Amino acid sequence: MAVLSSENRSGVLILWIDNPPVNALSQAVRSALLNAISKECDEGNNTAIIIACRGRTFIAGADIREFGKPPAEPYLPDVIAAIESASKPVIAAIHGHALGGGLEVALGCHYRIAAAGSQLGLPETNLGIVPGAGGTQRLPRLIGAVDAAEMICGGKPVSAEKALELGLVDKLTDDDVVSTAISYSLNVTKETLGYRRLSERKVSVDDILFSNFDKIEKKIQKQAKGATAPLEAFSLIRKTIDMPFTEGKNLERETFLKLAGTTEAKALRHIFFAERGVGRAPSNSNPRKLNKIGVVGAGTMGVGIAMTFADAGYPVSLTDISEEALGRGKFRLRSLYESQVKRGRISERDRESRTQLIQFSVGYDVLADADLIIEAAFEATDVKCSVFKKLDGVAKRGAVLATNTSYLDINVIAEATSRPQDVLGLHYFSPANVMKLVEVVRGQATSPDTLSTALTAAKVTGKIAVIAGVCHGFIGNRMLRAYVRESGLMMLEGALPSEVDRALTDFGMSMGPFSVADLAGLDIGYKARQEMQAGSFEPMATAVHDRLVEKGHLGQKSGAGFYRYNDKTRANSPHPIVEDLIAMVRKEAGVKTRLISSEEIVSRTMLALINEGCWILEEKISERMSDIDVVYVHGYGFPRWRGGPMCYGESIGWAKVLKQIQKHVNGPYGRWWNPSQYIKKLANDH
Repeated sequence: MAVLSSENRSGVLILWIDNPPVNALSQAVRSALLNAISKECDEGNNTAIIIACRGRTFIAGADIREFGKPPAEPYLPDVIAAIESASKPVIAAIHGHALGGGLEVALGCHYRIAAAGSQLGLPETNLGIVPGAGGTQRLPRLIGAVDAAEMICGGKPVSAEKALELGLVDKLTDDDVVSTAISYSLNVTKETLGYRRLSERKVSVDDILFSNFDKIEKKIQKQAKGATAPLEAFSLIRKTIDMPFTEGKNLERETFLKLAGTTEAKALRHIFFAERGVGRAPSNSNPRKLNKIGVVGAGTMGVGIAMTFADAGYPVSLTDISEEALGRGKFRLRSLYESQVKRGRISERDRESRTQLIQFSVGYDVLADADLIIEAAFEATDVKCSVFKKLDGVAKRGAVLATNTSYLDINVIAEATSRPQDVLGLHYFSPANVMKLVEVVRGQATSPDTLSTALTAAKVTGKIAVIAGVCHGFIGNRMLRAYVRESGLMMLEGALPSEVDRALTDFGMSMGPFSVADLAGLDIGYKARQEMQAGSFEPMATAVHDRLVEKGHLGQKSGAGFYRYNDKTRANSPHPIVEDLIAMVRKEAGVKTRLISSEEIVSRTMLALINEGCWILEEKISERMSDIDVVYVHGYGFPRWRGGPMCYGESIGWAKVLKQIQKHVNGPYGRWWNPSQYIKKLANDH
């Protein structure tokens, strides 16, 4: 099938790129585009050329099928150079997304027309590289070095409306973008193209620019959280703003090639593909229709889940046991939507329409016509089984019944109903209306259609769904237990909570384990351990956690946990009783302290995650190693640029990982370090 077709309309040549699903810049597209531009400039009689795309989007970047392979001619920089040097005005007609190489193609055009609602960006730093086809050189020449640096280093796209404000596009339209581009071309055919060729412009440089650059550098460094590509991009832009275009482009290419082979770039490519591989429905399944959603429980999670579906346009019935509980839920809902309005994330109209989609009521009768019912009650097996017995008597046949549990046995909950084939887990992460990850937990009896329906629900609400099997904590929280275990044990052995947290945030984690515990509430883990069987966890690792809870220090919600918190700013500071509690537990356990380095903190916590991940794979709780990485990047603040814990293990080398794990087997807590056959096979195969 041809990836490029042409059309003559009103004396204008329209080049239609048609490479579904996102019109990626494959070798075939590059070749066809280069040939068409050259032919029209040499032989054509049209007055202008429009580059447009079929389907739902403009060019959304490189062809991911070519990632990691040697580039094939024609190279994208050469294609863009041919577009820019064309003797006739070339206009990019943008709709949907113009990302990466797609925006670089648009920057090579002399004019850019964008449909309202489209998005434009250079996200290459999110893949551990920099733009490689002139993006770091043309964008500063068009919109200024400061705005360009923020776009390129941040990696986030801007709206068409913002692009117009920046000068990135020449015209915005609510009408058909190609028709608008044709009309626009009639006014520019007599213009001189020299200034429109961005490679022939210079970047404006002054003292104010460099002052702003210093501020941006600090901002980028903070946002990068240890990733190198954003800072490399910034350095590149700063070095080249007063260079001739060709020199700057050569340095850009040099930087691109240097970064492309780094561990960071490989890790980011890994997680990029991993995200696209998760949540695939069974081939023998048919998802059921979703018209109405039911949610049981008007607490923090229930309200967040209800918002998730209302934000996607679904009517939701939210129930609880009393008007008092519903009142708290209504207040929480209003507060969350008001906060979004104040931050400019949604409009007043959006808030009103979404609020109206959520109906509050006492009792379960309103759930009788719901297609998917999600229980978000108290995290206790007996409570959830009681809810599911009631749902079994109310819900229509074929309705999917889901429990939002963090670690409980889905099979036990399913047995409380007469339809275990319709039951599964939907483990949302808090806050549910913000966090993108959801673990879709399949029980022993969960049918393929039920699983497929849940995956569809996740997709239509913008979530990243990872399928997990049944075990205590599923994928994420089961591994978290190992991570928390080693953090807690190292605290007893000599490291302060702040030292552990600092070592792991320096590694790239969003927060350290003790800060996370305070944020979640220390009582959550305390109650969870009460549900666990003796011998299934290491009590010494959380002995200090338990003492804090028993003294009423529950974390941020009580004003103190491992840290004390300022009532207004939530800033933390050392909690004076914590060191005394640690010393007390150490004395009772007869633990001798020693110096624990940052390297040991990172090594032990990461090895614990990796080892538990391999057991999860051996037990087939997770289908793929990459699924585990998606869970940890999106649910637990693992640095994206390291690819996830399993990708990190691979970067170390499986033989080395196994050797390091085996050293811990002979330690005082060696029973937790037993390596699986899965990791032994990895070590032998690599």
